[in-house]
Amino acid sequence: MHVPDGFFNAVTSISAGVVAAAGVAVCLRGARRELDDRTAPMAGLVAAFVFAVQMLNFPVAAGTSGHLLGGALAAILVGPYTGVLCMAVVLLVQGVFFADGGLTALGVNITLMGIVTVLAGWGVFKLVTGLARGQVVVAAFLAALVSVPVSALAFTLLFWIGGTAPIDVGTVAAAMGGVHLLIGIGEGLITAATVGAVLAVRPDLVYGAGRLAKPLVLRGADGGTTVGEPEPAPAAPGALRPFLLGGAGVTLVLAGLVSFFASSSPDGLEAVAEDKGFIDQAADHLFGSWALADYGEVGGIPVGVGLVLVLTGAVAYAARSRNQIRA
Repeated sequence: MHVPDGFFNAVTSISAGVVAAAGVAVCLRGARRELDDRTAPMAGLVAAFVFAVQMLNFPVAAGTSGHLLGGALAAILVGPYTGVLCMAVVLLVQGVFFADGGLTALGVNITLMGIVTVLAGWGVFKLVTGLARGQVVVAAFLAALVSVPVSALAFTLLFWIGGTAPIDVGTVAAAMGGVHLLIGIGEGLITAATVGAVLAVRPDLVYGAGRLAKPLVLRGADGGTTVGEPEPAPAAPGALRPFLLGGAGVTLVLAGLVSFFASSSPDGLEAVAEDKGFIDQAADHLFGSWALADYGEVGGIPVGVGLVLVLTGAVAYAARSRNQIRA
């Protein structure tokens, strides 16, 4: 659902850029409470994984495909503040290096695909786990499922306000919501499978599961009880490095091999834009002639994985370092 240049007028693009910049600034500060020696490298891996899996378009209807957005997945694995940072880096690398998503629309994309998906996904995740404690995988599925159509409807509202073509907001909302609900099912399955796999191997690395730890209850000799800090999530034995290397290996396989089998059909936004007559508003990307545009002839996706991994890791370690200095 990467928005190209030309879809939004200058005022809306600038306003969305301000919202995105403010959101990232808030998340840089908030991420200090989420990042430590384990989650800083985990953030880089999660962002790289999201980048890779976004390349795996899957068919959802006749002539239409969808792909992972990843906001809910990132929030559940590394926390909502860090999740927004992961998504911002992914979208920045895609827009600048690979001409995937417009430069003038970068603020729009970060707002819709980063901030909105994280807020919606994390909100649903917290609600479901609050009602059904311990159902992390189910909550992950529902969180991801809901986050996609919410983001699509937010796009429709924003386009109605500041788009460069007139639309019937009800018709476009129905089309965007319908196709992205189908995409959301795929997003939910991918998110649930990924969260479930990490839970099975390293449950201590799932931020959302750690928030569900039961309070530590101490019983005294007189029968009284004292409620202490929550018990930490159970940790699987072994060092962190093997998990990170294994995750990086899976990510590279997805990026370098599985991506070649992705659907070539237009994604949900492109299909709706074609059907409703505003696809012609899309403008050529400033970097559209670069060698890596559209991920290049060969090897562009693995290069992107490396860029996202390094940049997100650097941001995460910088935030973690400031946190430790202030402690």
